[in-house]
Amino acid sequence: MLGVQFYYTVLLLCWSYAVLRGGAPERIGASVILVGSLLTLATLSTRARSYGSVETGVFLVDLACLTVFLVLALRAERFWPTWVAALQLLGTSGHLVKLVDPTLLPRAYAFAAIFWTYPMLLLVVLGTWRHQQRLKLFGADRSWSTSSARSAPPGPTV
Repeated sequence: MLGVQFYYTVLLLCWSYAVLRGGAPERIGASVILVGSLLTLATLSTRARSYGSVETGVFLVDLACLTVFLVLALRAERFWPTWVAALQLLGTSGHLVKLVDPTLLPRAYAFAAIFWTYPMLLLVVLGTWRHQQRLKLFGADRSWSTSSARSAPPGPTV
């Protein structure tokens, strides 16, 4: 239980930092992790049986989060969402491994599905920090990519 409390404390701290200091991509990314974590908790089977078989509800939550992170990676004028989407894909792949190999130990399955959230939170925090650095350096930080270089407003894209 201590691990769960620690995770949600770290999650709330990271989410708060991103919401208060980040741009739109950071706020969205942190919120997706928060909502995904809460939905995972809500859809997880009973503690005694958790991760003994494919967690369908958790798998669907992970797929939804992966979709949002992929869109965020394509639309945001940031590099960190690409890494977060890749880590989410790794976590989502754990469900597929359990589907292919039902004898996979529940602890290994749970680890494969859950572990990647910590580096994802770190990336959102680093992205928020970099956003703040760009604001200090340039006075602005564009959040979203444009479809055409001609329609892009002048300014830094670092």
